[in-house]
Amino acid sequence: MIVTANDVKTKGISHIDELVQKYGEVFISVRGKRRLVILEVEEFERLREAALEEAIREAERDYEEGRYRIEGAEEHFKRLGI
Repeated sequence: MIVTANDVKTKGISHIDELVQKYGEVFISVRGKRRLVILEVEEFERLREAALEEAIREAERDYEEGRYRIEGAEEHFKRLGI
């Protein structure tokens, strides 16, 4: 479901909450482009947890396949250009 920023202003958060309950997520468009998304906290947390689990799996694969470096902080920052 997509609503405009003006809808948010004029119809209020209770209307947006109804849409989230009905559709699961609501995109807010600004000047005709999707800019923001609203979803329930539980869904947001589920998505964050899934992303974290994938990052952990990727790091474990990198380790198992030898794609890592052992270096001190100074070396690390220098390599990153910090």
